[in-house]
Amino acid sequence: MTEVRVRKVSTTGGVNEVSDVTAREEPLEIRVEGRSVAVVMRTPGHDEELAAGFLVSEGVVQRPRDILEVSQCPSTNNKHGNIVDVLLGGAVVNWDSLTRHVFSASSCGLCGKTSIESVFQQFPAVKGDWQVSAKRIAELPDKLRAAQETFSKTGGLHASGLFDLEGNLLVLREDVGRHNALDKILGYALQRDLLPLDRHILLVSGRVSFEIIQKALAAGIPLLAAISAPSSLAVDFAQEANQTLIGFLRGETMNVYTHPRRVLN
Repeated sequence: MTEVRVRKVSTTGGVNEVSDVTAREEPLEIRVEGRSVAVVMRTPGHDEELAAGFLVSEGVVQRPRDILEVSQCPSTNNKHGNIVDVLLGGAVVNWDSLTRHVFSASSCGLCGKTSIESVFQQFPAVKGDWQVSAKRIAELPDKLRAAQETFSKTGGLHASGLFDLEGNLLVLREDVGRHNALDKILGYALQRDLLPLDRHILLVSGRVSFEIIQKALAAGIPLLAAISAPSSLAVDFAQEANQTLIGFLRGETMNVYTHPRRVLN
């Protein structure tokens, strides 16, 4: 967090100079074997998880042994020194595909069925026919919010939380970018050899786009819930991927868009 001075203005005429805090946002360059593959705007912290999770979601790595080392690299050409370099442990990289996808900003240039089919070339549909009660799912947002220390102070961060089937919060990550928050979760899971996350629930604080569903599929997550709305392509993707997608999870209600069999009434 960064402390700033602001002028607090009231419509009743009051003006005060007060201290406030903002969420930090800085660039991070991700390199693989010394080669730059992405620059992301993120909240500093858990950068090694972010880099590892990014490579999970891109289909480059799947197991802890696929990564030998993730190192922070200071650079005179980067005033923040925000560079991480990933040394792989034998994983094969399609450099043309990786850099083209990353620098075209996610699914830019792809649409609809083409996007979905391209992802399924890397990741199979999820498994997991377990069920969890709607009541237990409805309790997750309060648990997520209670653990969001930085959000409660700044109001400027997205969050991703990974839960077990009993509703226990296993890990929470916050970031100015909702994709980054999820990548940090995936990196956490990779480093602890938890993948695939086929007996887990993912809760995200923002809306659900195609890319969020893609990242959840890369981790093998069967049930994804969101406090906000999904996009139409996210719904199509979740249906094809055998994923249960829940949106508008607020209070005691939720919308189950796909594969409702995993949600017990």
